[in-house]
Amino acid sequence: MTLFDPAPAPRPRHMSRDALETAGRAPRPGGISDSFVPRVDERVLDVFARAREPDNPLELRDLWLGRVEHELRGHARHPHLAERWRGSRPLRPVQPDDVLRSRATVRFVKELFNWYFRDDLYGELRDSARYILSSGAVDEERWGLPQSLKECIRYALDRDWYGYSDSRGRHPAREAIAAYESARVDGVRYGPEHVAMTMGGTFAVSTLADFVLHGRPPSGSPALCATPNYPPLVETVARRHGVRLVPLASEHGRTSVEPLIDALTPDTPLVLLQTVGNPTGAAVTEEGLARLIRAASPSTVIVLDECHEWLGAYEERSAARGAPHVVRVSSLSKTWSAPGLKAGWFLADPAFIAEYYEYASSSFGGPPSFFYTVVEVLARMERWLVTGVEDPGPAELKEFEASYGLGLDRLRQAYRAYRTDRLRRIEDLTALRDAATVRLADTSARVLPPRFSINTAVEFPDWDDSYRCFRDILRETGVSLFPGILTFCFSGAVMRVTTARPWEELSPAIDRLGAHLTATASR
Repeated sequence: MTLFDPAPAPRPRHMSRDALETAGRAPRPGGISDSFVPRVDERVLDVFARAREPDNPLELRDLWLGRVEHELRGHARHPHLAERWRGSRPLRPVQPDDVLRSRATVRFVKELFNWYFRDDLYGELRDSARYILSSGAVDEERWGLPQSLKECIRYALDRDWYGYSDSRGRHPAREAIAAYESARVDGVRYGPEHVAMTMGGTFAVSTLADFVLHGRPPSGSPALCATPNYPPLVETVARRHGVRLVPLASEHGRTSVEPLIDALTPDTPLVLLQTVGNPTGAAVTEEGLARLIRAASPSTVIVLDECHEWLGAYEERSAARGAPHVVRVSSLSKTWSAPGLKAGWFLADPAFIAEYYEYASSSFGGPPSFFYTVVEVLARMERWLVTGVEDPGPAELKEFEASYGLGLDRLRQAYRAYRTDRLRRIEDLTALRDAATVRLADTSARVLPPRFSINTAVEFPDWDDSYRCFRDILRETGVSLFPGILTFCFSGAVMRVTTARPWEELSPAIDRLGAHLTATASR
């Protein structure tokens, strides 16, 4: 049985000429915003002030939704929530820091996140959503896994490779990941002893939070979670320990970590930081990241969520990322458009990985073993892309064990198909993001051009509540956007637009948005 038999071919290409031409235009200057400054606004403070039990996240969620329902009036769907809002009144003064330090805040946002997907977008409002620009995922049918990687999954299943395995993952796959990550980070040499394979990024952060924070005294310094951020990640940290949310501003696509550095204490147990923000697409600079890592105590575990580091030109990653108290998390969810595979890895100091082995073997056993081959192959081929390999030779062939039955010609065909798919995909998704930025900037909204990712943050000045904005726009246009409140954006109507959709969906959706915004502004 031979890997890559039959030889994989590149996926068909789907790209609109109109999208490519639009992407080549400069956005309207007045429709672009160069900075994002998060803050806690009066609407957020008002909800916390009205809660009879401000530590009850479900009451906070219902008050938030109740206000939205009240303001929707004839379009409300939950009159009992609107009535609850009308029956409330301010009970206490609340300051922004009270919100950012409250355990209830994290759970409230997560419960609102759950309501958005479960009860609204894919619940009662599903029939209203003609264009869904809120998924945060690539259209897999157009830009999914390269055929070379699909062949790896088929091959593993045909060989019945789904038995028990090392709780850190199979050694050849970890060796391939280590070599790939060593090629990405300047001055760091990883080995398989630095690598643990996981069941995706969210799972990795959850297990890391449990592993690092279990048994810590609850009265100690809180863990620090930078925002904007993904609610399941922050909630999984908050379940184990006290959390302080730390809003980070960005300018010209670069995120400042100074507030995180200022919030550090000698006994801060954990810092959770997305190196590329969701939804802004802004990146932490290597210089800023190095200062954060140096400022933190050696006992502070810094978890870097690197999953959005793609679709952009990243500066050379510094050796600071290889510090002993840094854990770097990656997954197949974004870069390889395979969130449903739930596969990924993290890198850490060998002593940390060795101790994590016992935790993993006792908690969940190990990641799915039939994905080891696909991870091994993608890590090797990604390293070849990073190091400029155009055609693999005998040295590259020797990286694979003999049991794969690979010949040089077959490997070259598979790599060419993989390389073609990856480069086309980058070109297509970047063009779609740029074209969407141009079109959105032509409306009355203000776009924050992302440096990375498939998501674009857009500010809608005619609304002061992102969830209300979602409901209004969905009802009037059939376009679903992702409310900023669900990423801890606590002011105004910052909405996330996912641009990795076919242009024949993305273009008419933006047309509808623009027409509605024009009509709204003229009222």
